[in-house]
Amino acid sequence: MNLLSRRGLIAGMTAALLLAGCSTFSPPATTQERAALAPSGKLRVGVYLGSPTSLVIDAKTGEKNGVAYVLGRELALRLAVPFEPVEFKRVAEVIEAMRAGTIDFTVTNASASRAKLVDFTEPLVDLELGYLVAANSTIKSLDDVDRPGMQIGVSQGSTSQGVLTARFKQAQVIAAPNLKTASEWLSQGKINAFATNKGILFEMSDGLAGARVLDGNWGSEHLAIAVPKAREAGREFVARFAFSVREDGTLRQAISQAGLRGTTKPNSP
Repeated sequence: MNLLSRRGLIAGMTAALLLAGCSTFSPPATTQERAALAPSGKLRVGVYLGSPTSLVIDAKTGEKNGVAYVLGRELALRLAVPFEPVEFKRVAEVIEAMRAGTIDFTVTNASASRAKLVDFTEPLVDLELGYLVAANSTIKSLDDVDRPGMQIGVSQGSTSQGVLTARFKQAQVIAAPNLKTASEWLSQGKINAFATNKGILFEMSDGLAGARVLDGNWGSEHLAIAVPKAREAGREFVARFAFSVREDGTLRQAISQAGLRGTTKPNSP
């Protein structure tokens, strides 16, 4: 089983909580669960800067937020271990570090290809995928993107890179090493649009005068908690944690604090 939890497990936990008449997170982590999920004695949380799903920093206060950052901090608290955020340049590096076992937790798109590398919980929230264009762009709608001469930026190693490379018939996909570079390319006219989830796109648009997130979407991401494989002893604890943060308001608060936009409720299979 490459998902940490299945619908049956979630349903079982729901029933158990209702029978207990309890909305708090319980029981606490066992020694075995703590050792499985934080084998170094700390919860090493992988994040990358510039995405509200991962890590954003308030320019005025220096306060750090982001869904992965906040939920990682919360899980560390519930495990009773120190919280250690580990920053990377892009999400592909986070996944590789998790695969190598040097980080313990993140929140990212639960794609089929990534599920071969890491284990996911049930989705926490869905995000629309879209395009960001500069103020003077001639691109007005999704139909204007896949045309001759168009260069569409994506994050290097991202799900968007793989999907759009296969989907486009005329436009060219250009991989950016990080989100800062992608913003520079867009403002300099080196790319015609940038493609990723709308949470990132709206965050980028705030720093680019006149930039627009196009209406509509070309798909969606299913954000879920990811942990390294071979952490079976902590499987149920993380599944319960995912359920808990959706129900107790922790996830909603993390989304709000990070300024994450473009979210939708996860679809049932």
